[in-house]
Amino acid sequence: MLTFPLINDTSRKIIHIDMDAFFASVEVRDNPSLKGKPVVIARNPLQTGGRGVVSTCSYEARAFGIHSAMSAKEAYDLCPQAIFISGNYEKYTKVSKQVREIFKRYTDNIEAASIDEAYLDVTENKIGAQSAIKIAKLIQHDIFVELGLTCSAGVSYNKFLAKIASDYEKPHGLTLIMPDEALEFLAKLPVEKFHGVGKATVPKLHALGFFTGGDLQKADPVDLAERFGIYGWELFQKANGIHNSKVKNHRERKSVGKELTYGKLLYLPDDIKAELIKISKQVSESLKRHQLKGNIIILKLRYSDFTTLTKRKSMVENLDSPEDIAEAARQIFEEIDYDESLGVRLLGVTVSGFGVQKATLDMQ
Repeated sequence: MLTFPLINDTSRKIIHIDMDAFFASVEVRDNPSLKGKPVVIARNPLQTGGRGVVSTCSYEARAFGIHSAMSAKEAYDLCPQAIFISGNYEKYTKVSKQVREIFKRYTDNIEAASIDEAYLDVTENKIGAQSAIKIAKLIQHDIFVELGLTCSAGVSYNKFLAKIASDYEKPHGLTLIMPDEALEFLAKLPVEKFHGVGKATVPKLHALGFFTGGDLQKADPVDLAERFGIYGWELFQKANGIHNSKVKNHRERKSVGKELTYGKLLYLPDDIKAELIKISKQVSESLKRHQLKGNIIILKLRYSDFTTLTKRKSMVENLDSPEDIAEAARQIFEEIDYDESLGVRLLGVTVSGFGVQKATLDMQ
């Protein structure tokens, strides 16, 4: 809903914590001989025939132009001396849980954004601190001393600004954006730095003359909404420092899924399809418990080298039966370019598409 006049809640104290080069940093911590070297979390392309994708890399590797989602082969071409490590997702998950336990010392109002980042609302907190900066520094200290890792922190009055702030100075940075500083800070920020603005949207914004937050601040919000829908309205609000989304401990359920990790790798397509039937049954049971049906089926497949494939399929009808979900997952599997030589360590099936609310324009 688009509502005028604009309401900006500046009373909250929000921290965004982002672990620095998380997977690579865990590997360096556990193997100090890697310190100061370009570490890439991906299987060595010389051993895979060029296959594989970079999950993340150390800052030393980033200096060569390597970044996440890049092919391992391209990373090798940029830095042949890089140290490639397949990665250990189970270990990273365990460390992520340890980080979350540190957060809980200060607040229970925590929203995990991913395995290596989270939002914390410390407006009210367990230590009675008035300063969010103080809590952010304590968290950084605890993580470094107890886990041997660094993180960057952003502090502001909403989630969007806290996220922007945590990205501003890395690694091990701490940036505060006060309410009276937000508009000036955002005015100078390129639109591609706005969290949520994807690569496909940037050229569209540029074509309309929007290059910075300042350009968006001067835009007609109704025109933005007409061009980009509710996304355009939200972008206008963000450019003006407005983002009233709460830190949510329990997010509204947008999908139901199940993943299984295999100690003994799966190689044969028939074995994989048999596992998809088992997983689909569990997903179906969960859907029925929550009285949900969805029309988007997502298959996730992770090879032994941690290369992960994710592919989705939109169905005509909403599904909740195990047979229909399994059949859709099987179809997706047969459409991917499956490499039988690598072996599969994880399979996942997810159902989403439970329904989209229509946005309305309210200009009272």
